[in-house]
Amino acid sequence: MHSRRVTIAEIAASAGVSVPTVSKVLNGRADVSETTRRRVQQIMVDRGYQRRTPGGERPVGLIDMVVPGLDSPWVVEVLRGAEAEARKVGSQIVVTSAEHAPAGDRRWLDRLANRRSDGIVLVVSEAAPGTVEQLRALRTPVVLLDPVGGSDPSFATVGATNWSGGLSAVEHLAGLGHRRIAVLSGRPELMCSQQRVEGYRAALGRAGIPVDERLVQFSDFRTSSGQAGARAVLDLPDPPTAIFAGSDMQAFGVYQEAAARGLRIPDDLSVVGFDDIAFSELTTPPLTTVRQPMARMATEAVRLLLDSDDRPSGPPPRVELATHLVVRGSTGPAPREAYSCLLASNYTETS
Repeated sequence: MHSRRVTIAEIAASAGVSVPTVSKVLNGRADVSETTRRRVQQIMVDRGYQRRTPGGERPVGLIDMVVPGLDSPWVVEVLRGAEAEARKVGSQIVVTSAEHAPAGDRRWLDRLANRRSDGIVLVVSEAAPGTVEQLRALRTPVVLLDPVGGSDPSFATVGATNWSGGLSAVEHLAGLGHRRIAVLSGRPELMCSQQRVEGYRAALGRAGIPVDERLVQFSDFRTSSGQAGARAVLDLPDPPTAIFAGSDMQAFGVYQEAAARGLRIPDDLSVVGFDDIAFSELTTPPLTTVRQPMARMATEAVRLLLDSDDRPSGPPPRVELATHLVVRGSTGPAPREAYSCLLASNYTETS
């Protein structure tokens, strides 16, 4: 009989492997060698390891996922990754859209308490006042995916390397000779929005290009905002020859505005997006974009929930997954300076 609960860290030390490897064995992951799997499993038996569940109760097989809306290809990719990971352990995803109201309203919290989910993944821009405190009171594991601002330090988070993604996008444009580069981003209070713009500023600094604040636009990540942001910067007396959009949906709005002005992409205007959603390859021309691993981010969020009771004590984990630039047909050398100065006036004369 074992007088105290054996921890996952102790199992890892006995097996000579890392804690994440033991977690993979627990969750039935395929990317562990059979020899390692058997060794870890045998040590679990020998040491009397028992996996805990929230509140010490039997898991109910439900994971709640709160998303900002259901009309975004980004959200579809996130849900796909979450569902695939949950399916591996026989769990199901319960989806709540916060499109018309902040996450965490009273009715949602009551339903959550009644069904006693095994964990919650929050993929939202904002939450109702007091939501964090009420979620803590439920004693249900919570993971924030792509969190807002300075996220609550008591919750685990999963995000992407937004700063380096913005840096690589703008370094690519600067390398093509562009010196007037605009950035369109999401709401300024979103951490991902801030980091992508900070990467933009860093890339301009490295290239010796001063930042023109008129070329920095914050709004939201929708197509309509991309078109409005593009209109604002292209109407300047000295418009940009390239635009880095903070999302692919914004980039599609830039395409629409360019078409309205008779501008050719990339001959007259280069465009870079962010996300690499499925539609990015289908645009004309195909969109150069920063790929962030959306499905894998959701996979990691679900895995953190499943592992939450097996982690050693300490600060909740902060997972940041790498982004990388995918170069396609929407970026090219900067147009001649004389022609670029005519981009704004061209629209004025023909509209």
